[in-house]
Amino acid sequence: MTAPLLVTVGECLGLVSGVGAGGLAYGTQAEISFGGAEGNVAICASRLGARVAWVGRVGADPFGERIERTLRGEGVDVHATRDPKRFTAMMLKERTGEGATRVSYLRDGAAGSGITPADLPSGLIAGASVLHITGISAGLSSSSRDTVFAAVAAARAAGVTVSFDVNHRSKLWAAEDAAATYQELAAAADIVFAGEDEAEILVGPGAAPELALRLAALGPREVVVKRGERGAYALVAGVAHDEPAVNVRAIDTVGAGDAFVGAYLAEHLRGGSLPERMGVAAASGALACLRTGDWEAMPTRAQLRALRAGGDPVER
Repeated sequence: MTAPLLVTVGECLGLVSGVGAGGLAYGTQAEISFGGAEGNVAICASRLGARVAWVGRVGADPFGERIERTLRGEGVDVHATRDPKRFTAMMLKERTGEGATRVSYLRDGAAGSGITPADLPSGLIAGASVLHITGISAGLSSSSRDTVFAAVAAARAAGVTVSFDVNHRSKLWAAEDAAATYQELAAAADIVFAGEDEAEILVGPGAAPELALRLAALGPREVVVKRGERGAYALVAGVAHDEPAVNVRAIDTVGAGDAFVGAYLAEHLRGGSLPERMGVAAASGALACLRTGDWEAMPTRAQLRALRAGGDPVER
């Protein structure tokens, strides 16, 4: 029997991270990688044993090649359109003096924002078990938004579970401009993930249980409100589950939310119970904070077992 398949559709970006003092404006060293929510989710789920495919558009440039090669190396089935006229989008990441992270984006006119419904491989989504999309792709461009809705329509027509992570990016669009689109995607989804501030964009302010109830009223059967260092709250078919955070000494929190989502979906595909899904997701989000980078610290099953057993989660 073929294993269940998770399909993600969205943008991956080249990543340039400043090393040492001075940031990118004054520093002389940088590290090269890539990132992007849907790619991060794909890698996390793959490392945890899920069968995963990623659909996107990249430039015919070194970053595009790196993204494709690395995703394949992580066991992800890559369906990438190479765009010879557009560059692969980039993120510039710097550590500020206060210990926080500042991220700038170079994505206007980039390949990822040029994705169209024609880039969706015929039959891939219809043959999947779960389709995962985010609000980032909905906000990149009109063609990217059309692609998201085309993917959701294909999933709904085939009875495929739709997962939607709000993942609001204020540098793409204002909350008031994004709200209606987010609400429409949440209504079409079976699983919705949102941070507390993101949930408020859709349903107004409130505590996590109230936010989950209001999100569920839009239509999804599973709602997960991510609360960062305070854990996460889930409401699934009327059943609530409050999962505490796993305490670690965080080095870089970028990618932790994607790790949570990727792990939750991987466990979902395995048929895990709600407590199992939430426990694995919380542990994965914590482990993703132990290294710098968007996806490099995504955990393996062995690391999760070590963490939950109270041992050293780092494989040596």
